[in-house]
Amino acid sequence: MTTTKPNHIGRKIARIRELRGMKQEALAHELGISQQSVSHMEQSESLEDSKLEEVAKVLGVTKEGIENFSDEAMINYFNTFNDTVSSSNFGHQNTCTFNPLDKLVEAYEENKKLYERLVQAEKDKVSYLEELLKKN
Repeated sequence: MTTTKPNHIGRKIARIRELRGMKQEALAHELGISQQSVSHMEQSESLEDSKLEEVAKVLGVTKEGIENFSDEAMINYFNTFNDTVSSSNFGHQNTCTFNPLDKLVEAYEENKKLYERLVQAEKDKVSYLEELLKKN
């Protein structure tokens, strides 16, 4: 198992590219360089700031994001993210606190009451108009 220096910028670029599901050819195309140039860049320990900015933009991250990237930090981020999601009812423990059928029946009953009030209002209006016609 080979170990790399923590500041090996080329390895960080390669890892972020892989996590994005991007091939060297695609990165090369976006940067307007050859695939061999991307390979050489990913083997480099350092990179000019302007080139790093360009690569970061294509990868959808910041320059600092590349510089500070580590697999360990990424794993910690996703573990924290999953813990947060699980504990906020978006994870596997999502349970209803009400019975959906009860809510449907309540809505039906409410609609029925509204309809009955509408029918009664129409009946009242008809009898009022009939009274007016009888008086004239």
